[in-house]
Amino acid sequence: MDFTPSAPPTREDVVVAAKSVIDSVFADSSSSSKPSSSSACTRDPNAPCSLCMSVMCPAIWFNPQKMHPKVEALVYWRDPKKSGIVFGGIMVVLLSLSFFSFISVVANLSLLALTAAFGFRIYKTVQQAIQKTSDGHPFKEILELDLTLPAEKVRSTSDLAVTHINAVVSELRRLFLVEDFIDSVKFGVGLWMLTYVGSWFNGMTLIILGVVALFTLPKVYETNKAQIDQNIELVAGKVNEITAKVRAAIPIGKKAEEKKEQ
Repeated sequence: MDFTPSAPPTREDVVVAAKSVIDSVFADSSSSSKPSSSSACTRDPNAPCSLCMSVMCPAIWFNPQKMHPKVEALVYWRDPKKSGIVFGGIMVVLLSLSFFSFISVVANLSLLALTAAFGFRIYKTVQQAIQKTSDGHPFKEILELDLTLPAEKVRSTSDLAVTHINAVVSELRRLFLVEDFIDSVKFGVGLWMLTYVGSWFNGMTLIILGVVALFTLPKVYETNKAQIDQNIELVAGKVNEITAKVRAAIPIGKKAEEKKEQ
């Protein structure tokens, strides 16, 4: 029977795009058991590990080569002074938002910045008057910066966002409609666990924990990479073994569809 698929994203697109959003919580064990040659292990391209294409692979989360150089320098603390300033500033804002309203935090921070700018401008003006110099506006370099958004950049970002949204929608449809029994069970277990997370933490607390993890876990993994990889591979091996046994005992979902096609 001739069959021509239409435009929806392929399975590979879904795995790659949705992994950063959906599969960051729920792994696709079938892809982790069969790494493809086009998706070689990011830690050792010549020797793919058992965690390749799995959310449990640390290289998915802690791979500085996939980061923008400036972001990589910040989260890996290449310049401790700069990373400390950024991390401290973000934490001050988030902690302020956890105690005060968003409008109050924005208004007070903006007022503080405006007061500092006024004070610096007056100081430089008085200094120029005393020294009889004509250095011009103290913020001249900042005022001359081009802050317009490039149309091409906006378009490419929008296209990337649409691709991720389509992939997420396709993955959610697959999980909610039980295309694969095991994956949907894991999805349900994850949702059940999230009910407890929601009862323990509010949204702002989770964001704060996420920022702390962003500025600590990559450096911790980089420092203790060998030990962490060894322990995670042991856990992943056990998970894959149990999943394989469950799939063999409950041959429905993808396996049933494959047999029907054959």
